[in-house]
Formats: sequence, structure tokens, C-alpha cells
Amino acid sequence: MNTKQLKDLLPDNNNYIELKVQNNKSQSMAYLNGSLVHNDASSSSGLMARSFRNGMWGVASSPTVNKEKMKQVIKKATANTDYLVTKMDKGNVTLPSNPAQGDYCFSSDKPKLSTKAKADFIQEIDNYIIKKYSDLDSRYVSFTNLEMEKSLVTNDGAEFNTVLPRSVLVVMMTTVHNNEPIQNMEIFGGLGQFEEVFSDPKDYFNDIDKVYGRLMEKKKAVFAKAGTFDCVLGPKLAGILAHEAIGHTTEADIVLNGSIAIDYLGKQVASPLINLLDAAHHYQDKLCPIPIFIDDEGTKAEDCLIIEKGILKNFMTSKETAHKLGKKLTGNGRSYAFSDEPIVRMRNTMIVPGNDKLQDMISSIENGYYLIEHGNGQADYTSEFMFGVTFGYEIKNGKIADPLKETTISGVAFELLKTVSKVSDDLVWISAGMCGKKQPIPVGMGGPAIKCKVNIGGK
Repeated sequence: MNTKQLKDLLPDNNNYIELKVQNNKSQSMAYLNGSLVHNDASSSSGLMARSFRNGMWGVASSPTVNKEKMKQVIKKATANTDYLVTKMDKGNVTLPSNPAQGDYCFSSDKPKLSTKAKADFIQEIDNYIIKKYSDLDSRYVSFTNLEMEKSLVTNDGAEFNTVLPRSVLVVMMTTVHNNEPIQNMEIFGGLGQFEEVFSDPKDYFNDIDKVYGRLMEKKKAVFAKAGTFDCVLGPKLAGILAHEAIGHTTEADIVLNGSIAIDYLGKQVASPLINLLDAAHHYQDKLCPIPIFIDDEGTKAEDCLIIEKGILKNFMTSKETAHKLGKKLTGNGRSYAFSDEPIVRMRNTMIVPGNDKLQDMISSIENGYYLIEHGNGQADYTSEFMFGVTFGYEIKNGKIADPLKETTISGVAFELLKTVSKVSDDLVWISAGMCGKKQPIPVGMGGPAIKCKVNIGGK
């Protein structure tokens, strides 16, 4: 059903109305030591209507998609709003509006591959690993596709169709050294359907060799020393820091619920070298991992410069949070399933690259660490964080030394960013991120490497 048909169903009343039709499709497959251990495909579709008046939202949804059901869902959502207004009328509240229109479909024109063809792709990668690296104790290869298709109209003038697919390949290797398992993994892929992203397994053989190489390096790993050291955080760690510890803290709904960021607006929260951006769809004329041109409230998606030259400048907003905080709309209202309401979510969160060279950053450290790969972690509304580090190196006398055993870093992100003294001139995206705030959502995150002082766990 196209947006013209959806628009014809919108009622002429005083309520603000959204009508969304959505279909999520996913497929995943995994091989462990050459045996198929996971094979799943699913599809979930339906429609949702939201109604707003006098400060109250009414919502209704249905897994059935047809014209009559749409009329019923709109009527139900409106009735829910009217009922809530009788219980708690907040007066005449007008939501901010910046409606946009367009079609943004990133589906592929290539012929769709069968499930067997995708399985053959994975098995060819697995065969390469076991033939070349027979000393492994285990190997794991998987892929996941997620495709989100949405159509949305609003009675303030927004209408869009979008198809946003993402395809991800995971390779993990395990060996046992000194009676302890050691793992290394890498994730490949990003925006696009399987046929668009993955064309030939041989394209990944060199990268797989690097995964094995790092695994072997881990056999020689040493413990980090506990304490605060000069460190270079690689782009992936800088990206997860930007997303988890700063990004969530500056989402407007979290700000309204007590984030410390409300007290820092307009103040110095980082080194003047730090610019932190939530990019909507492009950065320097290149498409971001998760391009959002119009959000799930029909708002034009615009870049949100959160930190500018170390000063906290902006929050990411939805319509309601922008109204409550008196801030501009940024187009950060996003939802995962057809029955999910949009909430404030990041899109592509990054520290903006600087002017330094990575090798110069490493050379400037007498005794410290170069931290590259991250594991699990967490952060809270004060920007306090703790992240696992799964791969890195000692730096001694300005040179890369021994690899590190897995460790952790922790601290307060706003304080850590104040210690940044160098920012590299490159940009690396993490293209397979899923953010789990209330509902899962695909996100991009990334950045350059940064030199800073870091509290690191160790022996």
C-alpha cells in the first residue's frame, strides 16, 4: 500500500495523527566446526496509528494490514487519546513539526540468492579456515540479514517509504593455550542485502588470515598493569564510548529522566579537540552505516552536533522531547517493530576525525597501551562506563610491544574526554551495532583513534 492510499485514510480532526505500515524480515544461519547449528527466518508485519492532543498520546496497532483495519486502528488510537484527555488534560500542546517526504529504499536489484546459496557461501569460508588452520580447537561462522520496510504518513504533511537492509558476517576462532581458551573474532558487512554486500567468499580470505594472526598473537599476551595510563583508544573503542557513554546520556528522553547531561549543557565536557556527532545519513558525502533521511515520526532527519570543540551543545530529540525541552527537532525518533512507538534513538554516532596520525600518537607515549577491540560493556546516565577490551598492545618507548590479555577500562566519559590530547585523521565505522534501549534498533558508531588518559584494569 503506497503513501497516497495511506494519506486518504487520515481523518480530518484536531488530533495529530501518524499511520505506519511496517514489515521486518530477518534470516540467520550459523556453522560451528562445520555443522549447521542455527537456521532461522522470520517475518513480522502490521500497522500502527498514534494520535496526540492536549499532551496525551493514544496508540493502537494490528498485525492485519488492510484498509478497514487501518480505519479501525486510527479510530481506536483517537478514542484512546480522547479518553486520556478526559483524565489528564494538559491544555493546548502543539508539537513541533518539520515534516519531510521521500522514498529511501536501499534494496538490491541483484537476483535474490536462495538459502542454499547463502549456506554455500558460509561453508566455503568455513572450508578455507579448516584447511588452512587445522590447529584451531573450534571455529564459528554465521550470517544475519535484517530488512526493515516502512511506510508512514502524518497529518502534518510527512510521508515516506523506506527499505533499510543490513547483512552481517561473523567469523570466530578459538584455540587452547596453557589450558585456557583464547578467542578472536571479526564482523564484516553492513548496509545492504546479502546479494549486495557479499559477492565472493574469497574477498574475505585475507581478512580471515588477520583474524587467525591476532589469535596467535594472543598466545603471547601479557597482563596490563592496573592504573591510569596514557592510551590510544582505537576507532572501535572510541565509537563504543561515543555511543554508550555519551550518546545515551544526551538522548532527550533520558535527559528528561535525570541524565547528568542536563547540568552540562553549554559547558566544557571534553577537550577542545573533541567534536561528537550523531550523523543522520551522510558524513563527508559518504553514506553512513544506518542512513536515516526521515525518522519514524515523519521528521526530516538532520545531523545533531552533540559536542562542539569540547562544549556540550545539543541533545537528540523526538517531537515530544523537543517540545518539553524547548530544543530543535533532530529527527531521532525511531522504532523497531510495527507495534513499537518511536523513542529517541541514535543513528550514526561518532567522534569527528582530527588531524593527527595514528603512528605519531603511538610514538608520543613512553609507557602505556594501544587498545583496539572492545567486548561487552555498560554505561549509565552519569556517563560512567566500564568496557571490556579484547585486543590491544603495550606501548613501550613509543613502540608497539607485547599483546595484551583481555582486560577492562572504566571511568567517567565526560572526564576521560577532557584528557584527549590527540585525535587521528581516519574514520572507522562499526556497521553491525544493535542498540538495546527498550527495543532493539540497528545503529552505526565509529570514529578516529584518540589519545587520552584511561583507567585500565590489570594484574
